[in-house]
Amino acid sequence: MRRTSLIRIRGFSAVHRYRRTDWSEERNREVFGDQVARHGHDYRLEVVVSGDPDPETGFVVSLPVLDGCLDEIVDELHDRDLNQAIPEVSDGSMLPSTEALSAWIWTRLEGTLPDGVRLRTVRVWESAELGAEIVADDET
Repeated sequence: MRRTSLIRIRGFSAVHRYRRTDWSEERNREVFGDQVARHGHDYRLEVVVSGDPDPETGFVVSLPVLDGCLDEIVDELHDRDLNQAIPEVSDGSMLPSTEALSAWIWTRLEGTLPDGVRLRTVRVWESAELGAEIVADDET
């Protein structure tokens, strides 16, 4: 049987800024340019999960269950400052880049899915021209 995947898309708005506290203001501006100032994005989150469809429903996962998992994450980020909302950004161990945000969402989501449902891809778009994705290691 072929693997069946389900794609769910959610959106959220948030602000962030790039700044390393261990760098001077000059170094931050040199590396991050105008991105050192707080600015916002309307993010698009795409999540791909896979599994065997339930023989009774035909679903890989119940949408209310998947949406519940995603709601917890999106609710933490929507209309927030990512520099404050994400502990790893707040403590300086992570910058709020699209790549890091994708990885952070993957880590949060991975342990919440029901048995038999595998997380395949987390893709975050901060604009129509810029996105990042995390893909399962065994993806072929």
